[in-house]
Amino acid sequence: MNVSPYARHSRKARLAAALLSLAALTACGEQTAATAPAPTPTPTTSFTENGVTVTLSVSAWQPPRGTLTAVFTPEEKGFHLYSTDLPATGIEGVGRPTSLGVTGVLRADGKLTAAADVRTISVPGVEAPVPVYPDGPVTTTLPVRLDGNGDATVLLGYASCSADEGCTIPVSDRPVHLRVTDKGPTFGDR
Repeated sequence: MNVSPYARHSRKARLAAALLSLAALTACGEQTAATAPAPTPTPTTSFTENGVTVTLSVSAWQPPRGTLTAVFTPEEKGFHLYSTDLPATGIEGVGRPTSLGVTGVLRADGKLTAAADVRTISVPGVEAPVPVYPDGPVTTTLPVRLDGNGDATVLLGYASCSADEGCTIPVSDRPVHLRVTDKGPTFGDR
């Protein structure tokens, strides 16, 4: 097959144009990656009280909404937390609900949910079954809405128990301070 010099030049030109386009796209991709803003860090804080470590964070922050997440982790193996649906005073005085609430410039924008299945246990001397989560950590989430810049307080409650070891002292309305500005939420003292 005899190929004309023009056809060879045309193929070379098309190949050069394709390579040049690919190089330009690669350079654009590199520039975009280099100039893309870094993701906003998720504000996080934690504390340990009465046998449970609580890690609190704010995620999916798109003003005026976000999600508060609290991970409740018993310090000892074999301990469980009570359901978020448990009445405030427990069942026949037994247990305290796992709770997460807000005051100040934040408002709940939905229901507190837990990423664990509820099971019931029988407690000696208590006629009704008591709803608890399986032993170990429990993650809860609460959608929140901002009502303006300023201070907010997250109020946490929980109690942990073990069938063998008994229960820790319940924690009620444990405050954690949160400040919300145009730059987003941050944890800390007022």
